[in-house]
Amino acid sequence: MTTLQIAGGQVLRPDMTVERADVLVDRDDGIILAVGDDVPEGDDRLDAEESLVMPGLVNAHTHAAMTLLRGYADDKELDAWLAEDIWPVEAAFTAEDVRAGTELGLLEMIRSGTTGFADMYFHVPEVVEAVERAGLRARLGHGVVTVGKDEDGAREDLETSLEVAREFDGAADGRVKTAFMPHSLTTVGEEYLREYVSQAREEAISLHYHANETEDEVDPIVSERGERPLEYARDLDMTRDSDFVAHGVHVDETEIDLLAETGTAVIHCPASNMKLASGIAPVQQFLDAGVTVGLGTDGAASNNDLDMFDEMRDAAMVGKLAESDASAVPAEAAVQMATVGSASALGFASGRVEEGANADLAVVDLDSAHLTPRHDLVSHLAYAARGSDVRHTVCDGQVLMRDREVTTLDADAVRAKAEEHARAAVERAD
Repeated sequence: MTTLQIAGGQVLRPDMTVERADVLVDRDDGIILAVGDDVPEGDDRLDAEESLVMPGLVNAHTHAAMTLLRGYADDKELDAWLAEDIWPVEAAFTAEDVRAGTELGLLEMIRSGTTGFADMYFHVPEVVEAVERAGLRARLGHGVVTVGKDEDGAREDLETSLEVAREFDGAADGRVKTAFMPHSLTTVGEEYLREYVSQAREEAISLHYHANETEDEVDPIVSERGERPLEYARDLDMTRDSDFVAHGVHVDETEIDLLAETGTAVIHCPASNMKLASGIAPVQQFLDAGVTVGLGTDGAASNNDLDMFDEMRDAAMVGKLAESDASAVPAEAAVQMATVGSASALGFASGRVEEGANADLAVVDLDSAHLTPRHDLVSHLAYAARGSDVRHTVCDGQVLMRDREVTTLDADAVRAKAEEHARAAVERAD
């Protein structure tokens, strides 16, 4: 066994208290061995002086390759933005484009302290290879859309999603988990959902999909079926405790109770929801009902970054506006959503700094003007810290970034490649 000692700093504990402690990590098994002020010296050492050791952030809903479309189309409503701008370019994406965009996204996440993420996209084998190389933890799936496709095309998409889930679960030395990922309840036909969800259930494959993101997504289901979208999802056996849905903006009390009863997690994406004017999810109501709530950035085309510190701040701020209550979605809740909440939603034993948990950690440098004075470090994480404050990033016991230098990716090469592929894809689409 080889060990890593993260020494000299303070540690954010699972109960949101902060204490002076070192962390000892088993680099071979990728778990935390001990947390305290008397841990043994490690074979390797990360300096955490003037820093806070916290759980690695978990971005529980994104489309990493959409970094290629960052800033490409802004300031439009969701339906028009997708149909007129995003989908035409995505249709021109090659596997190599997806690899380049994904690597750019992974670079950005590592540099901002994210150690795990969930990704719904296509050309998933390229995404798996990028994750394996970069060293992150992920739950991956092929996104399915059947609207606008003939029978053969729809079934090919569905079969691909199931095959991806089967083939890549456990890849990258176990750091990759998978899911069956129909895009949403309105972009995949009911007959297909009934057939293929049943197949996923027979093989114990989890589900991830968009739900209740906009009113335009909710209204057709209510008018055509006389029930709410998540009630429809329950009828289709799509609300088990292994499943997680993105957004959950336009939900009623019945749906909130349904999520709590079934154990289905919801992933809050505040920045994307604000930018696309989708609305504000009732996060405090989710939390009060006992719903597992994670946090995600959505894609960089609708955010426009993958910095989970930004997302924590947005979640806390809009949560207060939604309730007209300054005490709603407090700092502790925002940090928990971005760590243990997201990790629980994705089925990761991460999101907490304690013995036996995954050694997925971020070390935040506190030696800066915007983090001074240090009255409350949890408050600083939610309201003042930035991704650029992250000094070291560790995932599965491996150092992915040391003193702001990413060790698993060539940052300059990744950026240059992404720029090249982004421009080429847009030219092909045009």
